[in-house]
Amino acid sequence: MSLFKKIFSSDKKETLDKGLEKSKSSFFSKLGKAVAGKSKVDDQVLDDLEEVLVTSDVGVKTTIKIIERIENRVSKDKYLGTDELNHILREEIAALLSETNTGEATDFVLPKDKKPYVLMVVGVNGVGKTTTIGKLAYQFKKKGFKVVLGAADTFRAAAIDQLQVWADRVDVPIVKQEMGSDPASVAYDTLQSAVSQDADIIIIDTAGRLHNKINLMNELTKVKRVMQKVIPDAPHDVLLVLDGSTGQNAFEQAKQFTAATEVTSLAVTKLDGTAKGGVVIGISDQFKVPVKYIGVGEGIEDLQVFNKYEFVDSFFK
Repeated sequence: MSLFKKIFSSDKKETLDKGLEKSKSSFFSKLGKAVAGKSKVDDQVLDDLEEVLVTSDVGVKTTIKIIERIENRVSKDKYLGTDELNHILREEIAALLSETNTGEATDFVLPKDKKPYVLMVVGVNGVGKTTTIGKLAYQFKKKGFKVVLGAADTFRAAAIDQLQVWADRVDVPIVKQEMGSDPASVAYDTLQSAVSQDADIIIIDTAGRLHNKINLMNELTKVKRVMQKVIPDAPHDVLLVLDGSTGQNAFEQAKQFTAATEVTSLAVTKLDGTAKGGVVIGISDQFKVPVKYIGVGEGIEDLQVFNKYEFVDSFFK
């Protein structure tokens, strides 16, 4: 099918295949049980398939869309065999995701007309936010971009220390203050420093508290306002980091965060350690916010740009 063409290098594809292994084997084990003893796709198989998709964290709304697509195929071809189901699922999910104009990226790039590009990273504690920032810094530096980090999560001392570890590891400058400092002040200093260094990209870490949405909203609004004194259209991207291993909870977190602040892109992490990788399909379809990056392993290279065709191809391989 024309939707599937080689986009990633073999190394990158292998990492993606490996990272989705748990999700894939869990899905196919459920699918195998659903079609056991059946030779053609009938109403019972479709009912069972619906359950498989929902329990694989694809999400109810997206599952209904997929089932409707397969029902249309079945009505056209009365003798559709269960042996073809994997191939059809792969095609229909890719076609469904191709209707959104996101997930087309093939590499880490920056827009040429925004320099420095300001990326503000949000997300609750424990989702892999700092690790994602470190890995993004590594990827952009590897591409030849000059990166500056800003430790504006001043709520936890550990957050500042963790970001410092990543800055040292990737060998990029970091701007920080003491724990308890004003996050907006750190963001302001970071942007000033980055402008003076002629940096290409600034990545700002922010506090991961969601138990009080009003405080979070006020804090992030203040950070943005102060940054705009240095770079009028900052931030250019607000990236929400979600833990993929929490399945539908990641969905819920995305809803809550997008209600608290303007989020323009998503990163879904920890997909290698979970069987809940289907959540990426649901989030990619349901959210008006694009999935930009996925974490498929512990290694520094294991943060990838999200390409929906490569993702679906690996999931149904």
